[in-house]
Amino acid sequence: MRAFEYASPTSIADAVKALGGSGSSAALAGGTDLISRMKDDIVRPARVVYVKGIPELSGIRVEGSVVTLGAATRLVDLVQHAALAELAPAVRQAALEVGSPQIRNMATLGGNLCQRPCDWYFRNGFGLLGGRKQGRNLVRELEGEYAPIDVEETAHLVRDGDNRYAAIFMTDGDALYAHSSSLAPPLIALGATATLVGPDGERTVPVAELYRIPQSAGESELTLRPGELLTQVRFTAGPRNATYEVRQKQSHDWPLVLCSVALTMDGDRVSKASVVLGSVAPIPYRAEAAERAITGHVVSTETAEAAGQAAVEGAKPLSMNGYKVTLTRTAVKRALLAAVGQRYWEG
Repeated sequence: MRAFEYASPTSIADAVKALGGSGSSAALAGGTDLISRMKDDIVRPARVVYVKGIPELSGIRVEGSVVTLGAATRLVDLVQHAALAELAPAVRQAALEVGSPQIRNMATLGGNLCQRPCDWYFRNGFGLLGGRKQGRNLVRELEGEYAPIDVEETAHLVRDGDNRYAAIFMTDGDALYAHSSSLAPPLIALGATATLVGPDGERTVPVAELYRIPQSAGESELTLRPGELLTQVRFTAGPRNATYEVRQKQSHDWPLVLCSVALTMDGDRVSKASVVLGSVAPIPYRAEAAERAITGHVVSTETAEAAGQAAVEGAKPLSMNGYKVTLTRTAVKRALLAAVGQRYWEG
């Protein structure tokens, strides 16, 4: 790991000053993602700013149906909060699925929302575009220098290589990694907003707008501005929401497919639906066709299956990840049924 400066501010204002006072800086909370990237030399911050000790950044506040979550709130606290489990089971379930108990005791809401892709090409130094370098041979950055790779200039490491865990939607471009945040889909489904504080003051954006698809090498998938800090997330929730995740093993693992839904009911029929997928596109993916398919209907096995089928319209899997299409259909079906209490798969 490379040497870096360390700051431990006690207020949001001081944290913003520390983040903006260096050529490159990074906020540190639980460190379950950042420290790994620093050890692997994927990121080289000149200054690390520890923000977990700032009191205003932690805590869960529930006022009626309005929920406010501090960005430094630990995932274990989201799992154990009774009122949150009642109002936003989609958020609780997503937090419960993250990592292992040890990780949930360290990892934070903000860290999960802002974690970088777990894509192994990115984690091995090839960037977010799968190693594509326009007009040049593919290269990998090693110890600050570029080393050529003996492949055709037109090759794409992800598209032409091992893409088992890559995206199946929005795959026409070079950014083929699958979005990694487990908490972004439920929060987006619930219409959550994020508060960001930076050198230019405070701004509030929908959680969905924290993410973008990079178009050029070196561009981030996060929309946070230099020196900006995520401070809290807020949403209004009701009981008809759920998250369903599919992964290879029940122990510590990344999701293969994740679906979060939030339903507004008119009697026993859905009057409004939000269906958001994770781990299937470079950003959290809004399954609008599934939303249309379930709206106006009673949620049943048949209507949930139809919504699952609609959800995969437009999918363009790569050479090795077509299995995700089937998993997506199942995840959408089960998330919808879970939202109305029909968990048939639990016996």
